[in-house]
Amino acid sequence: MNYTLQQTPVFARWHSSLRDLRARIAIARRLERAAAGNLGDVKALGGELCEMRVDISAGYRIYFIRRGTWLIILLQGGNKATQAADIQKARALAKEF
Repeated sequence: MNYTLQQTPVFARWHSSLRDLRARIAIARRLERAAAGNLGDVKALGGELCEMRVDISAGYRIYFIRRGTWLIILLQGGNKATQAADIQKARALAKEF
């Protein structure tokens, strides 16, 4: 199963602003695998919100929701240190969809 990934402006800004080039590349590769159907290390956070974990550097997280069987909407990104605030922001963004 393949997914179409749709980024919110919030997610796109976060990803492009990462200073750690290795992390930015690892996240891009993780998203490529997710688009190909391999979601990997994912945790449900309640409701429709899920967390995709990227095991590099600061322990990056990608918060997303699914729409139907083919669309993943990337809401917010962050790391382990900002996790609680990132989840709150992602929940607020999810309500817009």
